[in-house]
Amino acid sequence: MNSSVDMKLLTRKRDLRIVLPVFLVSIIACLDRVNISYAALTMKQDLGWLTPEIYGAGASIFFFGYLLLEIPGSLIAARFSASKWIARIMFTWGLVSCCMAFMHTQVEFYLCRFLLGAAEASLYPVIYSVLFPRWFMGKERARATSYMLTSLLLANIIGAPLSGFLLSTSLFGLAGWQELFILEAAPALLFAVLFFFGVKDSPAEASWLTDAEKQYLTEEYEKERAAMLQKKQYSVLKAFRDPKVLRLCVIYFLWVVGFWGFYFWMPTVLKQLSGLSTQLLGGAIAIPMMAALLVQIFIGRSSSRTGDKVWHVAGALFVGAVGLALSPHAPNVTIALVLICLSAIGIHASMGVWWTIPTTFLTGSAAAASTALINCCGNLGGLVGPYMMGWIKTNTGSFDLGYYIMGAAMFAAGLLVLSIQYGFGFSTKKSRETAEEDAEPVLGGE
Repeated sequence: MNSSVDMKLLTRKRDLRIVLPVFLVSIIACLDRVNISYAALTMKQDLGWLTPEIYGAGASIFFFGYLLLEIPGSLIAARFSASKWIARIMFTWGLVSCCMAFMHTQVEFYLCRFLLGAAEASLYPVIYSVLFPRWFMGKERARATSYMLTSLLLANIIGAPLSGFLLSTSLFGLAGWQELFILEAAPALLFAVLFFFGVKDSPAEASWLTDAEKQYLTEEYEKERAAMLQKKQYSVLKAFRDPKVLRLCVIYFLWVVGFWGFYFWMPTVLKQLSGLSTQLLGGAIAIPMMAALLVQIFIGRSSSRTGDKVWHVAGALFVGAVGLALSPHAPNVTIALVLICLSAIGIHASMGVWWTIPTTFLTGSAAAASTALINCCGNLGGLVGPYMMGWIKTNTGSFDLGYYIMGAAMFAAGLLVLSIQYGFGFSTKKSRETAEEDAEPVLGGE
């Protein structure tokens, strides 16, 4: 390492200038993606056609748009500019979210949800596989990604009470759900401009780094990339056919069946179980999100320290499977909250570690496209989970079967994660020094 580089200072600089802006982007994205789950609590009173099945279909249609542009968007960002592409994503999804405040028909509902997904497509793959690898070395990436992804939980901790408050107000002749869509879209429009000019694609472009810091980060990135290319070179098409990539696709599909099925229906289910008012419900939902946030920070730091990825991810998935499968049997609101805490921990806590796995054997365009493919397969789970829950509720009168299915999917995902213990060569019993050396196995290429 260059002796003139203070690593603690460099880490603080990157956390402030890279992780924090992306963290804020992710908070805004999560608010705009899931505020429909809160708006639905009162929308159905104004929009008589909004049945559980139609709501579930609308929640799922988001992922059709997402799937359409996921891979093309990731390749564009990898070839041109990750930061500019992220700014474009924010601005367009802000516009679409505003439009949702003025929908009146079922067709408009479906169209807005589709366009919102198309606008947001490729956001997270670009962050995981294009932006972060240029700024963080392999052994640092689990910590940085986990910190960034606490945004998903913080968005709910902030968004649930805020949504509950907005739904109970009426300004300028608008219904509460209309205010919700407009006011939560405004930050996306404003921050897109700041992100466009403030975040740089690589250390070489950053005026806030010293020349020694720029040189160090650039050399480390090129060294990692060269090591991967030397071991094995992947084209985009080769990466798509790689058994490791395909296995990750299946795992993430099963995971996300539980993830989005839980997210889009949790407020409705908890309201039925507890009988809480809309305002109090927002505060109650913040409890499991805070629990998951704390566990996610711990898992990210633990994974970076030990070098283990597999057991950190699988263990959390098993916890989530238990929480989801037992949720239908909660006898009171206290037990329901405990099970929701377990579910939230399971679907969230290891996400930061998970998204460092593709870049352990892929780089460049192959990494961007493969991460997008994995995310696409996950979002197929996003199509299945919310619609499945709505269909089951409409046809059986309860959500019980849906929770059993989500729990089984999460459990299966955990078992498949364990299967990569030998397939990828990760070890859970290495010394700290060896783990840091092997945290990014030299596999892959562009």
